[in-house]
Amino acid sequence: MPKLCCSFFLFMTLFLQLNKPCSSSLEQLPTPPLPILPLPTYSQLKWQQREIIMFLHFGVNTFSDSEWGTGHENPSIFNPTGLNTTQWASVAEEAGISLMILTAKHHDGFCLWPSKYTKHSVISSTWQNGKGDVVQEFVNAATHKGIDVGIYLSPWDRHDSRYGHDLLYNEYYLGQLQELLKKYENVREIWFDGAKDPKAKNVSYYFSDWFSMVKELQSSINIFSDAGTDVRWVGNENGMAGDTCWSTINRSSLAIGSPGIEQYLNTGDPRGTDWLPAECDVSIRPGWFWHKSESPKKLSELLDIYYTSVGRNCVLILNVPPNTTGLISDNDAHRLKEFRTAINTIFHKNIAEGCYVKVSSQRGGNEGGFGPENMLDSDHLGSYWTPREDNKIKDDHWVEIWGNDGGLRFNVIGIQEAIGFGQRIKKYEIYVDGKLLIQGTTIGYKRLHRLDGDVVHAHVVRIRFIEVRGVPLISSIGLYFDPFWYSRFNAT
Repeated sequence: MPKLCCSFFLFMTLFLQLNKPCSSSLEQLPTPPLPILPLPTYSQLKWQQREIIMFLHFGVNTFSDSEWGTGHENPSIFNPTGLNTTQWASVAEEAGISLMILTAKHHDGFCLWPSKYTKHSVISSTWQNGKGDVVQEFVNAATHKGIDVGIYLSPWDRHDSRYGHDLLYNEYYLGQLQELLKKYENVREIWFDGAKDPKAKNVSYYFSDWFSMVKELQSSINIFSDAGTDVRWVGNENGMAGDTCWSTINRSSLAIGSPGIEQYLNTGDPRGTDWLPAECDVSIRPGWFWHKSESPKKLSELLDIYYTSVGRNCVLILNVPPNTTGLISDNDAHRLKEFRTAINTIFHKNIAEGCYVKVSSQRGGNEGGFGPENMLDSDHLGSYWTPREDNKIKDDHWVEIWGNDGGLRFNVIGIQEAIGFGQRIKKYEIYVDGKLLIQGTTIGYKRLHRLDGDVVHAHVVRIRFIEVRGVPLISSIGLYFDPFWYSRFNAT
């Protein structure tokens, strides 16, 4: 009997050990911190990662050598005899661009597709004897190259007689929206703007109806306007976001086309209840449409724009207008490719990789999965460093990058937040070898600082997060060398 009792006891002990709930070990793994609302949608996150989008202004203005058409142009002037949308897509592909947006209708009212609601379109042009469809060719070429497409449909229409009559014009506009979004699938962004001559007829646009129709027909689309619903205008056409730029804003404070909201759009709102990141629009040329007398911006100008748009938590939408032949001009294509090559040159090597990175603390300790190594990997959304949530050190969260024997040589500093958990950083400081170099505010998806003067030689870079909503979630830190910026200070 004693042997039987002992055997039974050992059996039960082993049985209980083998069947112990596994949750006890899982409960020891640190969980991610709670998000800070509002949060981006999946479509907004994908849009943010594009960084640069291509805009294509093309229409009768291309042939009349104007920026704002009158609406009285004869459609027969539209005749791009060498139209090649595959060339457009190839130029975009070489520049690493994943989304192209075409002006399907600009303010002059001329439509680049055969709309059944007006004859003021390619139907009445001499191009392809009135049987062509620029939008279809554009969509086909982009799709073949694996590039997503977007559409601009101007609310202001200087041609159509229904403009000036609220009901009639809104029905017309909604009819054209349905045409475009039913005929051309997988549109990723649609542009609505408030541009309009102050002397133009007064019309109340039924934006709520338009937006609802767009989402009904293509639910994954991002809607751009002064007031979203998914992407906001940055408030200027210079490609420049505010030095402080929140992805959050209050849509209830915005009205499309209203004056006096530009500054609010430019900076966003830390107390905003809506996630509505900014898109910075600018043209590669002085004008939006192609003009023979104009040339593309210098590479240095484009790089300046990159730092003040993508480098300030925005997406850059760069207009590259096709010419009267129907092609992107060689000098524009060359400059765009040069621009992409320069960006790749600057950011292909993160000098911080391979350095010793020290942090103030780490959520869950050394085995918690939220360590500094996450700031040096390729995942800039789901992988991040975050410190302990400790009231005693609430205002003392920092990251240090220590150089190896040769030290650090750089002139650009980059920081990214894991914005899938909300935008958090309100104020930070950057020290180089103990000297305060930068006092910054927002970071968001990406913040880039070019350092004035000569290249920096240092041993340690310290980033201190002074004011944060919750705790910081830093997905990337980087030190880079920009040879184009360096050459401005060292030109012979």
